[in-house]
Amino acid sequence: MEFVSGYRDEFLDFAALLFGWFRKFVAERGAVGTSLEGRWRQLEARIRRLPQDPALWALHVLHNRSVGISLGQGAEPGPGPGLGAARLLGDDPPLHLRDLSPYISFVSLEDGEEGEEEEEEDEEEKKREERGAGTEKVEPEEDRELAPTSRESPQEVNPPGESEEAEQEAGGGEDGCRENRAEDKTRPQKRKGLRSEAAPLHLSCLLLVTDEHGTILGIDLLVDGAQGTGSWGSGTENLAPRAYVLLCHSMACPMGSGDPRKPRQLTVGDARLHRELESLVPRLGVKLAKTPMRTWGPRPGFTFASLRARTCHVCHRHSFEVKLTPCPQCSAVLYCGEACLQADWQRCPDDVSHRFWCPKLAAFVERAGELAALPFTYTTGDPYQLLQGDGPAIMPPVPPDPPRGLFGSWQDYYTWRGLSLDSPMAVLLTYPLTVYYVITRLVPQSFPELNIQNKQSLKIHVVEAGKEFDLVMVFWELLVLLPHVALELQFVGDGLPPESDQQHFTLQRDGPEVSVRNGSGVSARPSSGTKEKGSRRDLQIKVSARPYHLLQGPKPDLVIGFNSGFGLKDTWLSSLPRLQSLRVPAFFTESSEYGCVMDGQTMAVATGGGTSRPQLNPFRSPFRLRAADNCMPWYCNAFIFHLVYKPAQGSGARPAPGPAPPSPTPSVPPARTRRRRGEKKPGRGARRRR
Repeated sequence: MEFVSGYRDEFLDFAALLFGWFRKFVAERGAVGTSLEGRWRQLEARIRRLPQDPALWALHVLHNRSVGISLGQGAEPGPGPGLGAARLLGDDPPLHLRDLSPYISFVSLEDGEEGEEEEEEDEEEKKREERGAGTEKVEPEEDRELAPTSRESPQEVNPPGESEEAEQEAGGGEDGCRENRAEDKTRPQKRKGLRSEAAPLHLSCLLLVTDEHGTILGIDLLVDGAQGTGSWGSGTENLAPRAYVLLCHSMACPMGSGDPRKPRQLTVGDARLHRELESLVPRLGVKLAKTPMRTWGPRPGFTFASLRARTCHVCHRHSFEVKLTPCPQCSAVLYCGEACLQADWQRCPDDVSHRFWCPKLAAFVERAGELAALPFTYTTGDPYQLLQGDGPAIMPPVPPDPPRGLFGSWQDYYTWRGLSLDSPMAVLLTYPLTVYYVITRLVPQSFPELNIQNKQSLKIHVVEAGKEFDLVMVFWELLVLLPHVALELQFVGDGLPPESDQQHFTLQRDGPEVSVRNGSGVSARPSSGTKEKGSRRDLQIKVSARPYHLLQGPKPDLVIGFNSGFGLKDTWLSSLPRLQSLRVPAFFTESSEYGCVMDGQTMAVATGGGTSRPQLNPFRSPFRLRAADNCMPWYCNAFIFHLVYKPAQGSGARPAPGPAPPSPTPSVPPARTRRRRGEKKPGRGARRRR
């Protein structure tokens, strides 16, 4: 079985949900501009019988005039197979945001309009020159097809590969036209830099249905232009029929969690649309607010409930398409019916079947209560208040005295650091605190011979680092927790920005302030307070944007990886043998026990070694990761294990770190005996001969 919970970017899970729902909505809605009669009329009677949601629903009308969407090569507009839909919707699981760059990018339509004005001026000048030279006039419409603007209709855009043919037809093969084309190529390249060769999609309006808690229930996209194909919509004309259809579908098939339902009351964020819906919404048994909505914002308990929309583990259909139920034995995996459950139960080979994993997953689910046992009080008040720019400082002043003992829980650390238990900073501090826990607790337990707690300097490699490098400033907390250790962190991984490769900078701390030196151009002061005792402390940061097995340099004291997922990336099959050859202590975190088991299997395949028994990380993230196709408890950095290297046999390699062997007992020297008279001391004659 394969689960990607906790590994995919959260934004992509959200995007997969949006596009999955929108694709179903478009398929059932039919062609844009069709009458409300038909299947949507039939829905009215059914919607009137739906249970009532006590929450207020809102229909938002979000206009967009400045941002366009440019589709890359191989992408198709619309909710179909374009934008790499198979990858986006989960068929090719570990997907990251950077993987979307070949498919989609955002462009400024304001720049495009400036370029359009310049192009029109160029066209007028070109026609005047043609009239003066007596050459055959080239139709401007044909010439504009080479770089259509965002306001042109899709029919005016040539399909890819046909621009050159259309240009030849317009020119008729005359020499004068070839000269004009040559002259046009010599013009400044500013126009080409403003827009791509194909017009961007213009998302003119977004219709969004939510409830008062922020749960997204449905969306509709109104797109003006497309690249070489028909558009999805036609601007903002006739908005009321589309909004009414969207409301019907959102009630009958809500995107967010929950069963089909209708709202107690609906408010609309557009005055004109509000008037047009006054005669339609009551037909659904829904009360429309008397006046349009003026302002709206999510309540303090806003949690993006739409992310809880589940999918079948086998066919990936969402909960708004089919009814999902967990396995009756383990309650861990979700299926849409008996057919998918049996297909997963009988997978081959046996070790990937649900029959093999069912008892193991049941044991993982039983630890949900233990994983959730954390001291935070996020339910009392707004947990994100401290993250607002005009709120109090994110981190309090550094305590004047270093910690007297070692921390083993969030409760102890928060108390010493002066943090309130409703502060969400644990979501970020889980990374430096996990490193701290490995250094102070786990390495002394597993590798006592290294005497790591008495080292004055440590070189640590953070492998397959991605978002951890984006949060590099939070590792400054290590200077607070380990004030007498000179630390060097080297972030390694091919997911790091290529422009950061071989960078080396220093986080320097003078009292409560932190700054970044050596040309990085970044500075930060995360806290303010009294002058701290002690001298300046430095945290050296190095970056190597490459897989770990290609890294050259001195051996580190410690290797750490966060939420590694050995089985989800092929480079681990080379990086793990590299760690086997270095034989340094290597600790990794995982978001679930399932991930730890899979990492152990990958380690065995790659090196013949294994992994230690995972330990619960007391400094795990407090926010549970909502899985799509299962009900297992997932938390960032939930468990920690270390690599167990295969013993070296006759290779001359240094054995893996472990308990120091007992020192050999010295043998008793033989008793001295008296020499007989006349007997010479041994070796004396030899020394004389020398």
